[in-house]
Amino acid sequence: GKKSLRQKVVDELKHYYNGFHLLWTDTKVAARMVWRLLHGQVLTRRERRRLLRTCADLFRLVPFLVFVIVPFMEFLLPVFLKLFPQMLPSTFETESKREEKLKKKLNARLELAKFLRETIAEMAKRNKADSG
Repeated sequence: GKKSLRQKVVDELKHYYNGFHLLWTDTKVAARMVWRLLHGQVLTRRERRRLLRTCADLFRLVPFLVFVIVPFMEFLLPVFLKLFPQMLPSTFETESKREEKLKKKLNARLELAKFLRETIAEMAKRNKADSG
């Protein structure tokens, strides 16, 4: 059924709490990685990607905090998210947004694979015609 206004507000507050909690955890892990880097250890590719994602999330957090701190500005947040979809830190993304991104990425890869397959088939035809 339809949720009440109170339940919607509680759900949004839980979403933001969980997002900030995940960002805090990621920041602590990233700080340990930086400490390891400063002491000469090498990061794995996975750790490096996580460190870069966390740094990007921290830089995205600054404009996001303006919307949270300034009174009544959170009503403009959906408008800015439509204009700048990558403005929100990754820890605040909902599962549906994440799935939508993955679907777009998969479709782009499928289109690229189709193009490459057609190109290779055309090149094979040319080579066969040249040799025959």
